[in-house]
Amino acid sequence: MTTKHLVANNSARPFQVRRIGIFIYPGADILDIAGPSEVFAFANLMLLLQGVTKEPAYIVDILAEQPGVVTTLMGLQIIATHGYNDMSDDIDTLIIAGGFVPAGFFPGIDVGNPSTFKNPVLMAWIRTMSTRVRRLASVCTGAFALAESGILNGRRATTHWDFCQRLMLDYPDVKVEPNQIFIQEGNIFTSGGITSGIDLALTMLEEDWGHDIALAVARYIVVFLKRPGGQSQFSSYLTTEAASRPDLRELQTWIMAHPAEDLRVEVLASRVCMSPRNFARLFLAETGMTPAKYVEMARIDAARHYLQTSKLSIEMIAEKSGFFDPERMRRSFIRQLGVNPKHYRDRFNP
Repeated sequence: MTTKHLVANNSARPFQVRRIGIFIYPGADILDIAGPSEVFAFANLMLLLQGVTKEPAYIVDILAEQPGVVTTLMGLQIIATHGYNDMSDDIDTLIIAGGFVPAGFFPGIDVGNPSTFKNPVLMAWIRTMSTRVRRLASVCTGAFALAESGILNGRRATTHWDFCQRLMLDYPDVKVEPNQIFIQEGNIFTSGGITSGIDLALTMLEEDWGHDIALAVARYIVVFLKRPGGQSQFSSYLTTEAASRPDLRELQTWIMAHPAEDLRVEVLASRVCMSPRNFARLFLAETGMTPAKYVEMARIDAARHYLQTSKLSIEMIAEKSGFFDPERMRRSFIRQLGVNPKHYRDRFNP
């Protein structure tokens, strides 16, 4: 890695040319690749235009099983510049793209679970790279590669909202958090669905070059510099529908429509004619979420709706969404979404 010292805005700071490796495969999603690539490309442009650097600060390498043409999910073809085994020492940041893989396209990926990577050579390489790179990240369903390699065991992680439950079931040692745009645990990053790779790359850029450069890039590509955790990937109830129990699915719908009702476990269990203990066990098995957690997220969704679409007071919204106490609502927002209700409204209510 090249290290130089340049003077920018009358202050010297170390300058490093950083190599970004993005691992792709047939069926990878084009935005998982292009989104982060664009952030680093525009970072090069902004740094040059502002006189901070005199050469590109980032070099993006596209890695695959071997160099050459790779057909993405949308049919567009990308040229992989290197085989992944040829790049082990010079990568600063390694990003694993997600995707949905057609049967037979790539040995080692099970089409039944679109991003389960079973190739032992690839898994060994990822484990090795996790100790060599400064940052290891996944976009969208690329998290399944990190989970399969064992790197996510005992760590918090996220992925595309539609695959969070599958990640929970297939890798129970991973602490899956469905409502996050991205999660950082040490030098390991996982991000949610597709465009969240842009949020991830902007955070990395801010870490490397500071707030002003990251903000300039975000403005140029017309995105938020930071989507707060409050802008979760999708409404939580859509990611946790009971798999095989129509009675529980109907109950979930009722909960969403009546967030201000008495939603204690005992009351919910009586609605489906179960004992509280059996109901709690079945609900968790079917949805991957406890009844209490589901109720909390349903109330958060209701509160988000009022915050985004109304001028009701925080106190009134807490009442209507079932929290009843503004402080209780505030704690739930911060715990689950990483932002308080006031800041959420400031960002998302036009």
